[in-house]
Amino acid sequence: MNVNDLEKLDFQVVLKGKGEVKHGYTCDLLSEVMANALTDTVWFTVQSHVNIVAVAAITGIRAIVLCNGHEFNKDTLEKAKEEEIALFTFPLSAFEAGGRLYVKGLK
Repeated sequence: MNVNDLEKLDFQVVLKGKGEVKHGYTCDLLSEVMANALTDTVWFTVQSHVNIVAVAAITGIRAIVLCNGHEFNKDTLEKAKEEEIALFTFPLSAFEAGGRLYVKGLK
């Protein structure tokens, strides 16, 4: 699935990205994400600080979905644009967000 196709699943686009997504990962502990997330992943979290972009860049995560109605801050937006990481928001839980991708075949 193209990273920008996430918009079709009711994720609100904050910043478009590039590439394909093949996996999903839900976690709020950055060290766990670095240790376990796969390349070409959509990451579901409630963390919004700039460090999430660094984690995404080093692990090959293509998109971050900020759940529970949270919003990204300015520093995070700027860094994500630099790193070409797509950003989305979602008003519901990470559980529900991940479920939308799971039924589409992403694991």
